[in-house]
Amino acid sequence: MLTIRKSQDRGYADHGWLKSFHSFSFANYYNPEFMGWGNLRVINEDRIAPGTGFGTHGHRDMEIISYVLSGNLAHKDDMGNIKGIPPGDVQRMSAGSGVQHSEFNHAPAETTHFFQIWIEPNVRGIPASYEQKEVPPASKRGALSRIAAPDGAVVKIHADAALYAGLFDGNEAATLTIAPGRKAYVHLIRGALQVNGVALTTGDAALLDNEPTISLTHGQDAEVLVFDLAP
Repeated sequence: MLTIRKSQDRGYADHGWLKSFHSFSFANYYNPEFMGWGNLRVINEDRIAPGTGFGTHGHRDMEIISYVLSGNLAHKDDMGNIKGIPPGDVQRMSAGSGVQHSEFNHAPAETTHFFQIWIEPNVRGIPASYEQKEVPPASKRGALSRIAAPDGAVVKIHADAALYAGLFDGNEAATLTIAPGRKAYVHLIRGALQVNGVALTTGDAALLDNEPTISLTHGQDAEVLVFDLAP
C-alpha cells in the first residue's frame, strides 16, 4: 500500500524567527492520523532566521538527526560538542539518558534551512552521544546513500531503522528492497520524482506499508530522503 501526503497538508508554524513544516504531530500541531509512521516520530522542515535559534533545551531517549540544506546550524551541548553543521553534513545525536543542547543560526544574512528528524530508539537509557560527518554529493548522485543506520552507514543510530539520501535527475534511478512486514517513508525535499510510478513534487511524501521495493525514477532536480522503518 502506498499513500501520498501532499506538502500543503503538513502542519505549519510561523514563529517569526522560525518557520516550520511538521510532517507529524508536533508541538501545537496535532493530527491523530499522523502521529508518526513506524518508529519514525518527527520530520520537521525548519527555516531559522539570521541571528536566531533554539535556546538550550533537553531531550531523552530519542535518536535525533539533522540534515542541513543551506546556511549553517550551530550546535552546542552539555557533552562538550560545539559544532557548525554545514550543508552536506549529517548529524546524529542519541539523547539516551538525557542531553541539553541549543541550535543557532549565527549567519548575519542567510536563513538556515534544515530537516530535524526523530526516530524512536530500540534501547533506552544509554549514555548520550554525538556524531557528525560529511555526505559527499557524489555518493548521492543517482543513488541512495545510507546515511544513518545501526550499521553500514555514515552515522550510527540506536534504532531499528535506516535513512537514505539521494539526488536524481533525468534517467537516474534507484531501487531499494524492503523486508516483509516493514514500513517505508519517502520525503521529497525538492524537485520532482516518481515513487513506484506515483509522482511527487517538492515537500510531498509517500507512506509505504508492505511494499517489497521502492523504485525512484523520473527525477527532475530531485533530492530525497528514504526511510526503512520498523512496523
